[in-house]
Amino acid sequence: MDLSSREPAVGTLPPRARFRSSLGEQSLNSNRGEQKLNSNRGEQKLNSNRGEQKLNSNSGEQKLNGDWRFRLSPSLAAAPEGIEAEDFDDSSWDTIPVPSSWPMHGYGAPAYTNVQYPFPLDPPFVPDENPIGDHRLTFDADESLLQGAVLRFDGVDSTADVWLNGELLGTTRGSRLMNEFDVSHLLRAAGNVLVMRVAQWSASSYLEDQDMWWLPGIFRDVTVMARPAQAIRDLFVHADYADQTGTLRVDVDGDLPAEVRIDELGVVAAAGQQVKISNVIGWTAEQPKLYTAKISTELETIELKIGFRTITVADSQVLINGKPIMFRGVNRHEHHPDLGRVVPRSVVESELRLMKQHNINAIRTSHYPPHPVLLELADELGFYVIDECDLETHGFAMNQWRRNPVADPDWRPALVDRMSRTVHRDKNHPSVLIWSLGNECGTGDNLRVMAETARNIDPARLIHYEGDWSSTYVDLYSRMYAPVDEVHKIGEKTEEPLDDEAADAHRRELPFVLCEYIHAMGNGPGGMSEYQELFDRYPRLVGGFVWEWLEHGIRRRTDDGTEYFGYGGDFGEQVHDGNFVIDGLVSADREPRPGLIDLKKVYEPVAIDVDDAWRTITITNKYAFSDLDHLRWDWAAEDADGRYAAGVLTTVEVAAGQQATANLPAEIAAARRAGAVLTVTARLAKDTNWATEGHEIAWGQAGSVAATEQSVSGGSPVVHEADVLVLGPARFDATTGRLTDLAGTRIDGPRLNLWRAPTDNDNGMDWHIKRRESAGWQEVRLDQLQGRLADVAEIEDDHGHGLRVTTRYAAPSYDRHVDVITTWRSDGSRIRMQATLVPQGEWSPSWARIGLDFVLGGGYDNLAWAGQGPGQKYPDTGQAARLGYFTSSVADLQVPYVRPQENGSRWAQRLTLTGDRPLTFSSADGFAFAARPWSQQALAAAEHTVDLVADGRLHLTIDHRQLGIGTASCGPGVLPAYRLDPAQLTETDLRMELIIE
Repeated sequence: MDLSSREPAVGTLPPRARFRSSLGEQSLNSNRGEQKLNSNRGEQKLNSNRGEQKLNSNSGEQKLNGDWRFRLSPSLAAAPEGIEAEDFDDSSWDTIPVPSSWPMHGYGAPAYTNVQYPFPLDPPFVPDENPIGDHRLTFDADESLLQGAVLRFDGVDSTADVWLNGELLGTTRGSRLMNEFDVSHLLRAAGNVLVMRVAQWSASSYLEDQDMWWLPGIFRDVTVMARPAQAIRDLFVHADYADQTGTLRVDVDGDLPAEVRIDELGVVAAAGQQVKISNVIGWTAEQPKLYTAKISTELETIELKIGFRTITVADSQVLINGKPIMFRGVNRHEHHPDLGRVVPRSVVESELRLMKQHNINAIRTSHYPPHPVLLELADELGFYVIDECDLETHGFAMNQWRRNPVADPDWRPALVDRMSRTVHRDKNHPSVLIWSLGNECGTGDNLRVMAETARNIDPARLIHYEGDWSSTYVDLYSRMYAPVDEVHKIGEKTEEPLDDEAADAHRRELPFVLCEYIHAMGNGPGGMSEYQELFDRYPRLVGGFVWEWLEHGIRRRTDDGTEYFGYGGDFGEQVHDGNFVIDGLVSADREPRPGLIDLKKVYEPVAIDVDDAWRTITITNKYAFSDLDHLRWDWAAEDADGRYAAGVLTTVEVAAGQQATANLPAEIAAARRAGAVLTVTARLAKDTNWATEGHEIAWGQAGSVAATEQSVSGGSPVVHEADVLVLGPARFDATTGRLTDLAGTRIDGPRLNLWRAPTDNDNGMDWHIKRRESAGWQEVRLDQLQGRLADVAEIEDDHGHGLRVTTRYAAPSYDRHVDVITTWRSDGSRIRMQATLVPQGEWSPSWARIGLDFVLGGGYDNLAWAGQGPGQKYPDTGQAARLGYFTSSVADLQVPYVRPQENGSRWAQRLTLTGDRPLTFSSADGFAFAARPWSQQALAAAEHTVDLVADGRLHLTIDHRQLGIGTASCGPGVLPAYRLDPAQLTETDLRMELIIE
C-alpha cells in the first residue's frame, strides 16, 4: 500500500525541486498525487499488513539512540542542500539527543492547541513557513545485522525523508506509528550514514490534531533489527480462555516451519497448530498471569509473553473470560515536562504503578498508539487498554467539517493504513481489549471501513469510536461528558431513540462507556460519586475513563531559578488554547492532585461499612475475579484526647461480586466513645509488583469528631473606649463594626464573601458558555462587595449582654444587597458570634460561597482541626477526606494548581490556629475553612504559581456553604444538589465560637 500519495510529506530530492513541486502540486484529487516523487527505492516498506510489531528475537538489534548532528531551518527553502550525501560536512551543526522533541532543547518553541489547527485548513497542503529539522548520524553496524536488517522508527513527528548511505529509503507516515525500511542491501560494517529530514508540518498533520503540544522531532527509539532472509516477519498469537482451559494457536507469516514452546505449561506445538491446554490461569487486570512462549525456527528464537483471555459482549456487558468487568479508567497522553513527547521507561513504570495504587484498572491511549513499553507494562501489571489509532481531525469542526478526511474517499487509503498498522503492531498484547478508530473526527464512511479493516485482521477484539453516536459499526456505545441524568437513562435503556429503528435497536443493546468524563482540570473534578453509583447500579454501564491522567505542563524557570509550569501562550504562540492543556489527575511531575486521591476512593474495589454501634462490618467485594485473600484488615480508633486503639481483624471471606457481614471483636465496641472515630482499612497482605505490603486499597469509618462548642453566656457588657467597643477579650471598630483585636491578637473581620478565585471549572469553556459560573459573578461584581455599617447596638436579653452589628453589603452599580447581622456575646474569656445573612433583591443564578473573611497578622503558620481531612473538600469533592484530628502548616494547605485558583478548603467542627496566642474557631454545625498566606484577589490575579507572594498575613475564610466544583471546564456543570442559589435563600445563620487560649 502506497499511502504517501494520500499524505504528502516534505517531498523528495532534490530539496529545491521538492520545495517547488511536491507540496505545491500533489493533490488528493489529482492523479499526479499517485506518483511518489521520492523514487521507487523506498517503496518496499515493511509496514504493509505485517512486520509492524517489534519481535524480541535472538537475531540481534542495535539501538541508534544517542547524540545526532542537528540543524533547524525555518522552512524547506532555507534548509541546506545535499545533506543526504555521505561526505556532507555537518561539523558546524549542533548535536541533539535522539529520541527528542526539538523545541524542548531550545530549537523553536512548543505550541499548544486543543481543537484549532495552528495553520490554515488547505488539505493536504501546509504553509511554506514549515520548520525543518535535519538529523545526521554516522554509526558502525553490529555483525549480526549484516545478513539482512530492518531500520525501525517508533515515532517521528510529523514526517521525515530517510536516507542511508546516500540512498533514499522513503518517507515516514503516522507520527506515533512504527515505520520500517529494509536496509539489507545498504548496511555495511563501518561508517554508515543515516540522514533524516523531519518536517514539523505535513499532510499527516491534518490527521493528528490531538489535544496536546505540537512537538516535532524523532521522539521514540530508532533501531536496526537483524532480519535475514527466512526470518520471522510477523506473529499472531491467538490465546483464548474458558473454564481453566486455554486454546492456543500461533500463526507465523510466510508459512515458515516453527516450533512453539511454553515450558511452564508443558506445551510443544507447531506454528499454526491449535492446542487445548488444561490448568491455565486466565489473564485479567486483577490477576495478570503471563506465560513465556518461545517460537523457534532453524534461524532464530523469538520470545514473547502470552496471556490467555477471551473478550465477549453479552447482555449489554463486556465480559472477560466469561465475567462482566468495569472500567475504572483514565485517558493517558505521553508527556514529560522537560523532554516533551519523550517519556523514559522508568517514568512510564512509575506512573503505571501509581495508577494501580489508586485503584485504576484501565487506560485509553489518547489519542494514538502509545510507546510499546506502555503495553508491555500493562500486560505485566494488569490494565485493560483501549488502543487508539493515531487519528484526530477535530479542527475541521471549526469549518463545519468541510473536507473532513474521514468523510473523503481520497483519504481512505491513509486512514485504513493507520488502522491496519495499529492493529498489527499491538495485536499480541493481552491487555489490549479494544481497538479505537480515533478521536473527535466527526462522522464519515471511512470510519466504517477502518472498523472492517480491524475486524478482518483481528475479529476477537472490540471496536470503539465515540464521535458517531449511531454506533452502527462499533461494539460499544461511547460518549464523552454525558451528564449524570442522561447516563442514568442510558443505564435504564430509556435514552432518546435514534431515528433509524434498526440502528437504535443495535445501539440499545450495546454496553455503554464514557470514554471521557469527569474532566480533571484544576480544582476538581466534582461529581465523581454520582457517576460511579450509576456504574454500580446498571450492568449496561461498563465504566469510564477520566480526562485525563496527566497535566501537560512544561517546566520553566524565573530569572532567580524558581520553577513553574508553562502552558499555551507562554511560548509566543499566536494561536493557542491557554491552560486547557493543564488538565490531569497528576501534575506533569506525576505528583497526585486531590482529584486522584478522591478518585482512588471512588474507584475502591472493596466497600467497607461499619454500623454505628461498631459491632458489625459489611464488606462488598467489587472485584470481578478476586476473592479478598490478598488483603489484610486493620482497624484503629482515635478520639479528641489522643486516646488510640488498633488491631488486625480476622480475614472476612467474600467471593468476587458478593457481600458479607461479620461481627467485630468486642474490643472495638469497647473503644467507642463520644468524639471517637473508627477506621477499618483493607491493605495488601503481601508485596506485589506495583505496591508493597500494607498498601491501602480501601477504607470505611464510623463515629464522629468531638463537638467542643460550649454555651457562652453574655456575662460581659459592652465597654466604650473612644472609637472602640470592647466586649470581653474582643475589640471592635465603632465606625465599621468589625472585629480588630482578640485578646491582643490583631484581626480584621468578619467581612462577607460571596465569591471565590474562579476555578477552571468556574471559568468553563467557550462551548459551555451557559455554564460559566464566573461570568455571572463578574457581571454582578461579587468580587467587589462594599460594606456599610447600618447599625451597631448594645443588647441585653434572656441570653445576657451582647453587641449587634448590622452591615449592608452590595456591589458597585447595583441596588441588590445582603444584610449581615452579627451578634456577639462574651463570658469574659471567650466570644461567640452568630451571623445572620438576609439577601435582598435579585442576584445572579449562583453565589460561590456564603463565607466570612478574617485577616490576621503574621505568626499563624500552623493549624489543627477536628473534622475531615487531611486533603481538601468541597461539596461535590473530597471523597477521600476522612473523619479525624489533623494538623498542617498553612503552606501545606495550598494546592499548587498550575493556574492558581480557589483551593485548599477543609471541613471542620473545630479549628485552632497555632501561634503565640492560639486562636480557636468552633461550631457544632460544622464549617468549611481555607487559610492562605495571600488574599483571594491575589489568587485570582495570578497566572502562574510564581505570581503568588505571601504578604505576611493570614487570610482566613470561614464558609457556611460553598458552591460545588463540577466539571464545566469541559463537562457538565455543578449538579443541582451542590448548587448555591441565592434565590432560594431568605435567611442564613452561621454560629461560631472564638477562643484565645
